[in-house]
Amino acid sequence: MAVLSQNSGSVEVEPPSAFALRYVVPGVVASLLITLGSLGVGWLPLDSSINSWPLVEALRGSTSGTVVSKVSVLIGVVLLLQSWLALGYGVMHSSLRGTRRLWITFAAWGAPLVLAVPLFSRDVYSYFAQGLLLQEGKDPYTSGVVALPGWFGTGADPLWGESPAPYGPLFLVLERGVASFSAGDPLLGAYVFRLIALIGVGMMAWGVIRLAEMHGISRSKAMWLVVLNPLVYMHFIVGIHNDALMVGFITVAFVAALERRPVLAVVLIALAGAVKPIGLLALPFIGLIWAGQRAGFGRRVVKWMYSVLIVVAVFAALSLISRTGMGWLDALATPGKVRTWLSPPTALGMITGGIGEWLGLATADTMVAIFRAIGQVVALGLLAWLALKPEGRSATRAAGLAFMITVFLGPVVQPWYVLWGLPLLVAAGLRRNELRLVLLGTAVFTLHALATSSSTQDTFLQLSEGIGLLLVAGIIAVVLMTSPRERRLLLGAPQDHGLLPDNPVAAGIAASRIITGPITSSVPPGQTRLARDE
Repeated sequence: MAVLSQNSGSVEVEPPSAFALRYVVPGVVASLLITLGSLGVGWLPLDSSINSWPLVEALRGSTSGTVVSKVSVLIGVVLLLQSWLALGYGVMHSSLRGTRRLWITFAAWGAPLVLAVPLFSRDVYSYFAQGLLLQEGKDPYTSGVVALPGWFGTGADPLWGESPAPYGPLFLVLERGVASFSAGDPLLGAYVFRLIALIGVGMMAWGVIRLAEMHGISRSKAMWLVVLNPLVYMHFIVGIHNDALMVGFITVAFVAALERRPVLAVVLIALAGAVKPIGLLALPFIGLIWAGQRAGFGRRVVKWMYSVLIVVAVFAALSLISRTGMGWLDALATPGKVRTWLSPPTALGMITGGIGEWLGLATADTMVAIFRAIGQVVALGLLAWLALKPEGRSATRAAGLAFMITVFLGPVVQPWYVLWGLPLLVAAGLRRNELRLVLLGTAVFTLHALATSSSTQDTFLQLSEGIGLLLVAGIIAVVLMTSPRERRLLLGAPQDHGLLPDNPVAAGIAASRIITGPITSSVPPGQTRLARDE
């Protein structure tokens, strides 16, 4: 049995069989349970042929079958989360150093989920319906899917009935292509969109590992924390959100920028924005890398201008191909119609609005609008600070922070939104408390999505968001009480240092990514802001 040195001691490297039994098999069982349950409570179009399959009929056509499906998904998701935490202890505190076994684990956990019926969201059917609209010569930026004859049979959520598509021109081209390839079959279209999402996950995985290496961060730790994250499996693979493709483009773009291929990096960010316009938020930070770490404000402005011109050219070309023009600008407010307690401004608005209505002073709608406006103003100020005063941090970290600020000060927070900035933040390094926050946040968002996502409110647990949050707290408390390893991983220990460079060479690499400006910043040479804040 091989032995690796660690902190003047030694740790044993588990043989493949022991590794598989401890880490791989539980995750595979979890994925099989989720896939089985999806046949009973996942989203299926009304006229799908698999509705007549014996197993599907048994799971969907009886009370006992529905119960089995619900319990299967519940146990599967909790077991997947527990498997991820157990693996994380091995990566963070034991002998798991390389990425080869993690790649095998990632593929093994994900393989059964590739076959799952769409679950946790049915947005993928709205993608398909919008593609059918394009085929009929209609503009999804001005027409909701109700303009499509028989639209409800496609499985699209009624939320999208009158709502315009909030996606960029590249994704509209993909929607039209998938609708044409699928010959009117929504479920086949969903699986084609899953293939596109897997391409995005693959780009994200490669990009995170490469970015971590470029910032002096352990590749295995970054891969575990991002790529094997339960949220990726639930929302990018099972839920088939197009955010996967956007995030893939963004992570690869930062690799290209740091490899001194700035034009390619900007084109990739343009493609990310042409999937979902929020991807363009990364553009100023690509411009910072292009300008150089010691660039002055004038040079940064020039690179920002070049970047904007490239993006405009890419969007113009894609808009001509999609034949939809710039209608996506008017559709950006579509997601804001949803209210969720996960958004701090919206939650504060609903709380104060409830009190105001009780006192007869203000309505909930008014207070939600006020707090959302305050959140957006604060977010814009923080984003401007990150872009205009970048000294003391890497551009990668600044971009990750920008996405997180936009998410949590925005009007709507969905569990998969945290994946917009997580790859960049992790690759650039996390302080001890930041790492704890990411771990606890992943656990909370994973279980919250299980209890209260759009796919489970009427077909799964039927829980209100408040009861769902209580369930989440209870499950996490049980995990913390029964497993010392997971408890240490989630809560940390005094000797834990977060996700930071773990040797002088790595620290030097991290320091080389810090933006200093033309005059040396207040951060001492060779010391990153992460290390200083410790």
